[in-house]
Amino acid sequence: MEFIKEEIEDMSDPEPSRIKHEDTEEQIDQLEVKEQRQKLNDVKKHCDFKSQGTKAKKLHSCSQCGKSFQNKGDLKKHERIHTGEKPFTCTQCGKSFRQKENLKTHMRIHTGEKPYPCTQCGKSFSQAASLNAHLLRHSGNKTFNCHQCGKGFNSSSNLKTHLIVHSDEKPYVCSLCGKSFSRLNGFKQHQKTHDEVRDHVCCDCGKSFTRAEYLKQHQRIHTGEKPYKCSSCEKSFARSGSLKLHERVHTGQKPYHCTQCEKSFKDAKCLRDHLLVHSGEKPFHCDQCGTKFISSKHLKNHLIVHSDERPYVCSLCGKSFSRMNSFKQHQKTHDDVRDHVCCDCGNSFTTADHLKRHQRIHTGEKPYSCTQCEKSFKDAKCLRDHLLIHSGEKTFTCDQCGTKFILSKHLKSHMKVHSDERPYVCSLCGKSFSWLNCCKRHQKTHSGVKDHVCCDCGKSFTRAEYLKRHQITHTGENPHKCS
Repeated sequence: MEFIKEEIEDMSDPEPSRIKHEDTEEQIDQLEVKEQRQKLNDVKKHCDFKSQGTKAKKLHSCSQCGKSFQNKGDLKKHERIHTGEKPFTCTQCGKSFRQKENLKTHMRIHTGEKPYPCTQCGKSFSQAASLNAHLLRHSGNKTFNCHQCGKGFNSSSNLKTHLIVHSDEKPYVCSLCGKSFSRLNGFKQHQKTHDEVRDHVCCDCGKSFTRAEYLKQHQRIHTGEKPYKCSSCEKSFARSGSLKLHERVHTGQKPYHCTQCEKSFKDAKCLRDHLLVHSGEKPFHCDQCGTKFISSKHLKNHLIVHSDERPYVCSLCGKSFSRMNSFKQHQKTHDDVRDHVCCDCGNSFTTADHLKRHQRIHTGEKPYSCTQCEKSFKDAKCLRDHLLIHSGEKTFTCDQCGTKFILSKHLKSHMKVHSDERPYVCSLCGKSFSWLNCCKRHQKTHSGVKDHVCCDCGKSFTRAEYLKRHQITHTGENPHKCS
């Protein structure tokens, strides 16, 4: 499960191969070697060497490893690898380098100079190698494929980095807490948590960060900038990782597979949460009612039940919500975006989850079973509410009549008994209702929608309870006995 965490931590997906503040001396060396090699190739193309056809003599040899060089300057540079000498020091931050060229490259971090612009999108880079890596994104050419999961990459170095995800190799170990990492950058960032070096400060709110890219991401909260746009729909995102996750909604890609069952997931975190279902472990306890949860997120969501906090308010109707997801789903009712359609009856829904839940009416599927009795339910919430019946605990009390309830929603519904509030009005006949369900049920009398169908005779009804009552005529069941 550790490798999943590594994958999640990298979802911010900064530009591949781009040199960051934390890039190692070795990485900069490699890029410089790459650039020097390119320059040498250009010289070879345009110059006629007298010694063509014969190898130039390498007169200067390293006494420690035997490697030889054509000139003394190159040998001197090489020897610094063995001695550890770093004679070129940055006057702004004190960082030292083996080569003058590496210091020059590093200085661009402080000056902000980015002399290598992309001709296709205008983006600029401090390194030629970073520009070259970026250009591969425009080409869309991903010639390096992972043999384990099929994922494609535009460079061998990116593929090599990705392969660590599939292995248990974690060579970078923190000497302070013993935590190990598969990537050097991840290790270096972790070390900052011990040192608490947060040298990147937001000018708007004063919040500080360990990395420049974290600050840049944070600043989008203030600016509202969402530079990552989905090519399939009009949705845009503040982070590339969020866009990548969203795109899987369109592609249906679920690259994270559970080894214990056949279930697949679109992101690593969902898989990690799912694995706790198999383990049965519920380490997060509610201190108010004792309910246990498999993740801190679920506990946090649950705690809202015990409070009256409803921070998400609809600007169109004033309705407030305790959860962001519920608020977003509610907003769709105003837009009337119902793009999830049932193949059996044609009913449409605002979310895929609502459609899935609805389809259980047709299939009769009830996947959520109570461990204390034999009762099953079509969704997790119904099971959760049912389990409170076994506990017998009624924590929500009406302050007007003292009646107690298991759930806050039951208390809220009950409170309407004490008021004349009827906020739900039928647009066709003007009749008003205290409860939304009653209003919806009433509207069906106008539309004639009868989506509860009897399997035996085909007769349809507007309500499930009417269908249930009708089915007794086929079974001959007499559930109500005289006492």
